[in-house]
Amino acid sequence: MRGVSTLSRVTLELGRSTRRRRMSATSVHSMADFLSKNPYSPPSWASHLRPIPSHTFSLAQVPTPIHRWNLPGLPNGTELWIKQRDDFTGMELSGNKVRKLEFLMAEAVDQQADTVITMGGIQSNHCRATAVASNYLNLNTHLILRTSKLLADEDPGLIGNLLVERLVGANVHLISKEEYSSIGSVALTNALKEKLEKEGKKPYVIPVGGSNSLGTWGYIEAAREIEEQLKSRNDGLKFDDIVVACGSGGTIAGISLGSWLGALKAKVHAFSVCDNPDYFYDFVQGLLDGLQAGVKARDIVSIHNAKGKGYAMNTSEELKFVKEVANSTGVILDPVYSGKAAYGLINEMTKDPKNWEGKKILFIHTGGLLGLYDKVDEMASLMGNWCRMDVEESVPRKDGVGKMF
Repeated sequence: MRGVSTLSRVTLELGRSTRRRRMSATSVHSMADFLSKNPYSPPSWASHLRPIPSHTFSLAQVPTPIHRWNLPGLPNGTELWIKQRDDFTGMELSGNKVRKLEFLMAEAVDQQADTVITMGGIQSNHCRATAVASNYLNLNTHLILRTSKLLADEDPGLIGNLLVERLVGANVHLISKEEYSSIGSVALTNALKEKLEKEGKKPYVIPVGGSNSLGTWGYIEAAREIEEQLKSRNDGLKFDDIVVACGSGGTIAGISLGSWLGALKAKVHAFSVCDNPDYFYDFVQGLLDGLQAGVKARDIVSIHNAKGKGYAMNTSEELKFVKEVANSTGVILDPVYSGKAAYGLINEMTKDPKNWEGKKILFIHTGGLLGLYDKVDEMASLMGNWCRMDVEESVPRKDGVGKMF
């Protein structure tokens, strides 16, 4: 199979194998299951939703761990936990997008597609994950990437997600933000689809962020995963609130619906990193209606504006916050999604600490760490911790293992 490589992961999680044995086979993907296509059975509390997917592809390494997160600035008595993290779902395929792709790629294969089309920003995590997943499944990939008008006619380079996309052979089509705004994502993907069909291809179109009603099942499953992780604990841990970034809407639709219908019953707070809360309430409502869920978006999720300067644009304060969190907790946040969500959460807590005091909160890290490479120049002034090592000439030579020259 073209493009298959060993899935690399760098994580130590004590007791993970024990927890895996306790959890149901529907929620655990072992390495032996990787790339397998399996019949899908929804959680009992979601069995009334329609349509129910018939199959999934095992792409993500789950469950991702949950642990305490000692983020500075928490109100008195507040416990913050982190699902650490959905950047652990796999290196090339890391992030929340992979959960959606498990369902979307299964449908693409069912429809006998030979090509996948999707689109996003120039550093889209979703596009990178789609390119890798498609390559694993021997499908060609065409990515429509949105960039500035000045850069739309130039080679996009090899920074961050672009390096991975181009390594795996994705076909990159650049579009300016102005063209994207005036034409629209659906019209752009349809135009490319028609062109490829005329060339004899059988393309399957995945929307921005994988956020349609089918992709929403990825985070309905994540809600089941969290349920089962809590059941396996001996301390009776239960979350009052769940916090997550929102960029295209599918993740918050799935986790909010899953928390509402299932046993979690946690209030979901989504921090939008683009558009505005009203737009996302309407968009999420469309996804819920597409599943015949019979619930109102405004009843199951609270959406906060964390856009700041704009999508994938950061203030110096946001980037300083990302650096301080990494330095103090070891958790690296991406600057586009989880970084803005955590920054927004701390700001909300600072404005109204009483509303959060004594709460147990789960923060879902949605991955996207490759996006940090696009912020190297902006973050350079925040970095230090280096110097030229002084070595006395009198120090006697003594070799260690490997001369490295």
